Amino acid sequence: MGNVMKAGRDFADTVALRALGWLVGNEELLPVFLGASGLAPDEIRQRAADPVFLRSVLDFLLMDDTWVVAFCDSAGLDYTDPMAARRALPGGEEAHWT
Repeated sequence: MGNVMKAGRDFADTVALRALGWLVGNEELLPVFLGASGLAPDEIRQRAADPVFLRSVLDFLLMDDTWVVAFCDSAGLDYTDPMAARRALPGGEEAHWT
């Protein structure tokens, strides 16, 4: 995907929704995600339009490099795309702790 597109909100929403779809289809990771998020399976669809929830999906995915690689390989994305998408979502700016 192009660099201009990576900075945009549409790009971020698309990547996050694709990541959510990948998680929902992953029988091993879905229970881990549900446990980490505290959501019931039927709540996922209701929350899918919420940018804060989408950011949490990307935060979860970004916890493990093997998950990032597996998702990106299956989605045809660059390995840096999930982090770029996370940064483009509201509140996704990197925190500066200095």
